[in-house]
Amino acid sequence: MTDTPIREFPVSEAEAGPYGITTGPDGALWLTLVHGAGVARVGADGDVRTWSLGASESRPLIIAPGPDGALWFTRSGDDRIGRITTAGELSAVTLPPGTGPCGIVTGPDGALWYAGMNSDTVGRVTTDGTVTTVPLPLTGAFASMVAAGPDEAVWCTLNQANAIARVDLDGGVTVHPLPTPNAGPVGISGDTDGLWFVEIAAGQLGRVEPDGRIREYALPDRSARPHAIVGDGAGGAWYTEWGGNRIGHVDAAGRIESYPLPSPNSEPHGLTIASDGTVWAALETGHLARLTPPSA
Repeated sequence: MTDTPIREFPVSEAEAGPYGITTGPDGALWLTLVHGAGVARVGADGDVRTWSLGASESRPLIIAPGPDGALWFTRSGDDRIGRITTAGELSAVTLPPGTGPCGIVTGPDGALWYAGMNSDTVGRVTTDGTVTTVPLPLTGAFASMVAAGPDEAVWCTLNQANAIARVDLDGGVTVHPLPTPNAGPVGISGDTDGLWFVEIAAGQLGRVEPDGRIREYALPDRSARPHAIVGDGAGGAWYTEWGGNRIGHVDAAGRIESYPLPSPNSEPHGLTIASDGTVWAALETGHLARLTPPSA
């Protein structure tokens, strides 16, 4: 474990539950408020703006930049994909009932791809609102997070099926089982030649190559419950330890460092890397954490 400067900043009431976070095309941080049914923007000057979705049951989870200069996010509680412009204009696309969307990413084809937790599907939404779905060849898989791979495909963690799925742009699905039983994969992030993912139940990180080869890396604290992960642009990745109250880093060689958060029981979830190289994590206690890497 290594000490490094981490600061925390309040962005909402604790009851609102900051969850997903991304860096927007405007350079600001955008985050979902899972319990507060809202979206927030944190500017470079620290100014915080919040928009209500007007639907208490919406449960917004993951947010990502779209191909159209807007931010797109999943509404897991009311089966919608939300959209917000950098000026704050909200709209939504309705999904099939019972979808339960979780992860979302812009795919290599310029559309938004999402994981249907409750429907055993991966879906595609174009910027004009057209929805198509790809059925997964499993039942009860609990598709969780999605990432664009380096191979013109979308990859998805199947939390309850203990596997990673590859979905090509024509809808073909290949399922890659994990070596560790009951590992519970959640977050996933692509880079130039593979994808990093986390195993929340096993206390491990994993890496999958486009050909399906998988390597696993045990965390020093196997009870850390890693949750989200984002590539660092240098072959490694940053990840959150929801159960360990830490932010961690793995380099391209598999070496792991972890950094404790200042406040106890912070419940770190999503994270993003800002344009200046700092790492930001959403803390469900109503704060953001900013970590300055030693090399930043």
